[in-house]
Amino acid sequence: MLSRLLLGDPDLPVDVNSFRSLSAAMLMAVIGPEVFIVQPGFVQGLVQYLGFSDQQAGYVASAEMWGIAATTVAMTFLAARLNWRHVFAASLLLIVAGNLASLAVSDVATFAALRFLAGVGSGGVVSLSFTVVGLTRNPERNFGWLIMWVLVFGALVLPAMPLAYERVGMSGVIGFFALLAACGLPFVRYLPVSGEEHVQVEADAVDIGWTFKGMALAAMHSYFLAQGVIWAYLFLIGVAGGATEQQVANGLGISQWLGVAGAFTAAMLGIRWGRARPLGASILMTLLPLACLFGPSGALVFGVVVGIYNYGWNMTHPFLLAAMASFDRSGRVVVHAVALQMLGLAIGPAIAATVVGDGNYGAVLWLGMALFAASLALILPPVLRQARLARAAIVPAGPAPHPPLH
Repeated sequence: MLSRLLLGDPDLPVDVNSFRSLSAAMLMAVIGPEVFIVQPGFVQGLVQYLGFSDQQAGYVASAEMWGIAATTVAMTFLAARLNWRHVFAASLLLIVAGNLASLAVSDVATFAALRFLAGVGSGGVVSLSFTVVGLTRNPERNFGWLIMWVLVFGALVLPAMPLAYERVGMSGVIGFFALLAACGLPFVRYLPVSGEEHVQVEADAVDIGWTFKGMALAAMHSYFLAQGVIWAYLFLIGVAGGATEQQVANGLGISQWLGVAGAFTAAMLGIRWGRARPLGASILMTLLPLACLFGPSGALVFGVVVGIYNYGWNMTHPFLLAAMASFDRSGRVVVHAVALQMLGLAIGPAIAATVVGDGNYGAVLWLGMALFAASLALILPPVLRQARLARAAIVPAGPAPHPPLH
């Protein structure tokens, strides 16, 4: 009876374009990466309130991202074989369990293991919620709404974290993450059981060859590896630069709204200017401002830098995904790209933890900037190759034959 109440009738079809299904998918898309969205504030809490070292906090953040990455990679092979509602429900329960169990431990290794467990659940929710939105009739618009709600969550929660730590401590914040995941359970019944028959492919997709596909996938991994390096330590970088915790939290919160603007810019531009120029500009917007964070910066400089950074990040992401979808007509490049994206976000904090100094984050900044530069150098040749082939090819209108999900 409880299973029927939560999961609904598996034989009753769900319209992924309905308001209820879209709302459920958007909620899942916020719940899945809930900790990663506010990771700078979470890492600050680990250091300031649980007494972890900078390195230990980086490893804990990486452990959770490894859980997300592991499930995301697994879902590329298993999604077509599993009941999606079962996966959503089990994943949400794992997030709840991982967060609640984290409240009872103080040992770093055990805490990291429990964050990995929560990350495993988060990965299932992230993977399938993005897949559901991709099945809708207007995925470009709906992905824009998805990114917007994710960023609104960050814009509201990040500035509130210092006050939350003062009032309810780290336990209260972790409890909030568990409660939010539990709130997703009643909405599972509005999500599809599967979706293989709805998969679509970019209309301008052409096969660019595996050499260029390999460069593109390496670019995706490098870009999100850089994000993992920088994002985990951004709060601590701001504090080390002379801003107070609340000033850093406010700057990061405001930057989330600029991230919404970045995603909106990508949606409005589409491919009217191609993909090379917007990608080049947006990647440079995540790379160049970081140079201003070496040494004392203060609250104003930090706020401006993270604002430009978040705008560029959220403009880059849609363009990268659209580019990956255009590199073949099977849809497999996108599947591999999302997996490498999550791996980059998982590995990044751990790599940053190996180079961070005691209160000195110069090496972290240099590493992030180098990886952003590498991603720019790697993505331009495939994008330009695709543009040349697409101009030369006769691309049929309408959706391509349905590719497999795995």
